[in-house]
Amino acid sequence: MSSSDAMVNGSGSGDPDAGPGSGPGEDESVGTVVVAVVTNLGIAAAKAVGGVISGSSAMLSEAAHSVADTVTEVMLLTALKRSAKPADEAHPLGYGPERYIWALLASIATFVGGAVFAVYDGIHTLMHGEDPGNPTLSYIILAVAAVLEGYSLLVAWRQVKGEAARMSAPLGLYVKHTPDTAVKAVLLENVAALIGLALAAGGLLGAQLTGSGVYDGVASLLIGLLLVWVAWELGRSNAQYLIGRPLPEGMRAEVREELLSVLHIEGVLELTTLVQGPSEVLIAAKIDFHDLASAAQVEAACEIAEEQLRDRFPAIRRVYLDPTPSPSPSPPSPSPS
Repeated sequence: MSSSDAMVNGSGSGDPDAGPGSGPGEDESVGTVVVAVVTNLGIAAAKAVGGVISGSSAMLSEAAHSVADTVTEVMLLTALKRSAKPADEAHPLGYGPERYIWALLASIATFVGGAVFAVYDGIHTLMHGEDPGNPTLSYIILAVAAVLEGYSLLVAWRQVKGEAARMSAPLGLYVKHTPDTAVKAVLLENVAALIGLALAAGGLLGAQLTGSGVYDGVASLLIGLLLVWVAWELGRSNAQYLIGRPLPEGMRAEVREELLSVLHIEGVLELTTLVQGPSEVLIAAKIDFHDLASAAQVEAACEIAEEQLRDRFPAIRRVYLDPTPSPSPSPPSPSPS
C-alpha cells in the first residue's frame, strides 16, 4: 500500500465497528483546536491594543488575522463535534461530511475576516501614509505572540507527525492529502501566524528606521496575501471531500483484490468508494457471484467480504454489495449471405 493510501486507510485506528470519527486522533484533534482557540483569542486582543497605540497598519492586520483564526477554530470545533454524531433516520449515512462544510466556512472566514482587511489596510496605508507611533509595546506583543503561536504550532506539529508516522506516510505527503482538514487548518494557520508576526515586526522596524509608513503598509499587504493563500488551500482541500473524493487508486485495487478473495465471488463489476471523514469510508460494489451459489452462500459471502474489508481497512464503516450477473457476451453478428 502506498503512503497516500494509508492516510485514508486508518490502519490501527481502533475498533472498526466504533462510531464515526472515533479513532484515537479525534480527541487529539479537538485538543489541538482548543489550544489554538485560546491562544489566538488572547493574541488578537493584545495585537489590537498594540496596533492602536503604535498606529501600525501591520499590527492591526495581525489583530484581524488572529480574530479570523479564532473564528476559524471555533468553526472547526463545531465541525469536529457535529461530524461525530452517530447516524440516525434523518442522516442514515452519518454526519461525517459535515466537518468539511464547517471547515470550508472556516476558510471563508479566514479570507473575509483576515485577508480582505489586511489587503485593504495595506493599500490604504500605501496610498495615504501613516504616522508611525512608538513601536515598543508592539514589539513586546509580537514577541509574546510568537511564543504562544509557537506553542500552538508545536501541539499541532506533534499530532500531525504522530499521525503520519502511524500511517507510514511522509510528513509532507500526509499534510497535503490528509482527510483530517481540521488539524491541517490549525497547522497552516499557525505557520502563517508566525510568518505574519515576522512580517509585522519587519514593517515596524522599517517604519521606525526610516520614519516612512511604506514598510508597514507593504507588511500589511503581504500578510493579507499570505492569508489569501491559506484560505485558498483550506477551501480547496475541504471542497474536494464535499464534492466526493474516492479512495486512492492503490487502495481501490486492494479493496477489489480483497473482494475477489472471497469464496463464490467471481468478479467485481463496479466499485464505488467514498471518503466521508478521516476514519469513515463507504464501499459500494456490484458483485458477480458464482452461478451455482445458493442464496445462503451469497449471503454468507457478503458477510465474509465485509468482515475481511473491515479487518484490512479499519477506516471502512459501511459496505454495500449488490449481487449482479455479469453481462452476457453479445451474440456474433450473422455473416452476410
